[in-house]
Amino acid sequence: MAVDAEIVFPVIEFHSSDLERGTEGWNRLCKRVREACETFGCFEVVYENISKNIREDVFGLLKELFDVPVERKQKNTSPIPFHGWVGPCKEISLLYEGFGLGDASNYDSIKSFAQVMWPDGHPHFCDIIHAMTTQMEELNKLIWLMIIDSYGLGEKSLNKNYKTLVRMMKYTPPQPGEYESGLFAHTDKPLSTLICEYQIPGLEIEVNDGQWIKLSNLSPSSFVFVVGDTLKAWSNGRLKAVTHRVMMNGDKDRYSISAFAIPNEITIIKAPKELIDEQHPQLYNDFDFMDYLLFVSSDPKKRINSGQQIDAFAALSPPVSN
Repeated sequence: MAVDAEIVFPVIEFHSSDLERGTEGWNRLCKRVREACETFGCFEVVYENISKNIREDVFGLLKELFDVPVERKQKNTSPIPFHGWVGPCKEISLLYEGFGLGDASNYDSIKSFAQVMWPDGHPHFCDIIHAMTTQMEELNKLIWLMIIDSYGLGEKSLNKNYKTLVRMMKYTPPQPGEYESGLFAHTDKPLSTLICEYQIPGLEIEVNDGQWIKLSNLSPSSFVFVVGDTLKAWSNGRLKAVTHRVMMNGDKDRYSISAFAIPNEITIIKAPKELIDEQHPQLYNDFDFMDYLLFVSSDPKKRINSGQQIDAFAALSPPVSN
C-alpha cells in the first residue's frame, strides 16, 4: 500500500499455505514480519481466517453498545489503568469514547460485561465478541512466534503469561471542515496490539520525527499489528514501538476494536540473552509490567513524551532513542 512517494507501508498477506512452521513460506513470512517491526514498529496483516461476517457482526454490535445509557457505561470500571470506560474528555479527546474488556478470551468475562450493559445479558454479543477476540488472540500469538523464529529463539524466550484486553472505541466526527485529533499521539504500553477498524480510516503512524502517514486503504480483511513498549524492551530495542494517533474529519462515526496483550501481574520483562551482545548491549533493566503501567498512569503531570516513557522507566544509562 503506497502512502507516500518515498514510503511504502508494509502489507503482509498471511496465506494458509505459508503458515506451516519450518517451511520456506513460513521462514519468508518470519523475516518480513521482523523487518517490518524493526523498521516501522507495525504492519498491515491481511488475514482472511477471521471471516468478514464476524467483523460485520462485531461492528454492528458496537453500535448497539455505544447506544446504552451513560449510567450503565459508567459501571465499566477497573482498578487496572486503561481497562474501563472512558467518555469524551479534554485529556484524551472530545471525539473519543471507549470501553475496556479485560481477559476478553474468557467467555465469562464477556458475559459479565454484557450483563452490566444489557438486562438480558445479550447472548449474541457474547458469542460474537468472544469469537472475534479469541481469533485475534491467536493471530497475536502467531505473529509473536514469527518474531521469535526470525531471531532464532526458543518459544519460551517470550513469557506468554498474559491476558487480552479488548478496547471497543467510537470516534465522533469533528465540526464540518475540521481535521481534529480523535486520540493523541502515543506508543502502546503492552507487548503488542492488534487493531481492527471499520470502513472509516483515521489511524496514522509516525514514520520519521514529525512525519506522519495515514493508513487509508486497509483491506477489509486486514488488521494492523503494533509493537508496544514492552515488546520493544523485550527485544532489547531491536523492535520499534511506533508512535501512532487517530485523526478525524468528515461526517461519519468511526468504530474500531483493539486487542492488547497485557502481561499478568508479577510478570518480569527481560530481554533474552541471545539478543544481547557486543553489537547490541543491554538497553533496559528487567521490570515488572504492572509497575510500568502504574508509572505511566500515576502522574499525568510528569510530561514525559509517550514514546520516551519506557526509557524514563527502565532504560540503562544513557537513555536510548526509539
